Amino acid sequence: MKRTVLITGAAGGIGSAIALKLAENGDDIVINYCHSKEAAETLCEKIKQEYGVKCLAIRADVSKEDEVDAMVTQIEAEVGPVDVLINNAAVDMPDLFAHKSAEDFRRILDVNVIGAYNCAKRVYRSMLERECGKIINIASTNGINTYYPVCLDYDASKAALISLTHNLAVQFAPYVTVNAIAPGFIGTEKELEGYDEEFLKQETEKILLKRYGEPEEVASLVKFLISPEASYINNTVIRIDGGQYGSC
Repeated sequence: MKRTVLITGAAGGIGSAIALKLAENGDDIVINYCHSKEAAETLCEKIKQEYGVKCLAIRADVSKEDEVDAMVTQIEAEVGPVDVLINNAAVDMPDLFAHKSAEDFRRILDVNVIGAYNCAKRVYRSMLERECGKIINIASTNGINTYYPVCLDYDASKAALISLTHNLAVQFAPYVTVNAIAPGFIGTEKELEGYDEEFLKQETEKILLKRYGEPEEVASLVKFLISPEASYINNTVIRIDGGQYGSC
């Protein structure tokens, strides 16, 4: 059955892999972006040409409630009500602890946590009316067992997103399932940028499979979680990290 899928922060990395995987599955795709207009529009054209599904690229800062409302209103008018929400939008500003600011910390929480809340709150009304819907929050193992001060604000936001997942699952039951995926070291261009070979080697040694993950592997897990085969999975956090142990 064709669904309308909204993926926030979908212009690159894990988000674009999810968009392509679900378009291949026959779903209509909405690519949300904030700054990456060219990448989002290029991805949207690729999806329409290769998979023949509807695709929109819509700019909205998910941390702002009015922009989320306008985005979802446009989706409902042009594609249809949102059946699946993938909260993937996230920012990370790694820096030495002494150089961090409260303003940067707030921005990370605004996008990574409040953004997910804004989107979930806006789409769930229609989901409840139709008595169906799925929400997937893209968290991180950084929110579970990673202690690395240069990204403590990001780590805190992902821990908060996991907590939000559990509360939303209770709030939206029984018709809307809410789950989180916690990727470990995924080899996106952004993730690998700036790291030297020695660091990457050290990090892969902390993974039982001795390699970092691929964005397509996360996308495949998303595809499963929103499928009928996963209809009894709810209020759960699933790690996809190759058996990672220890901090970053």
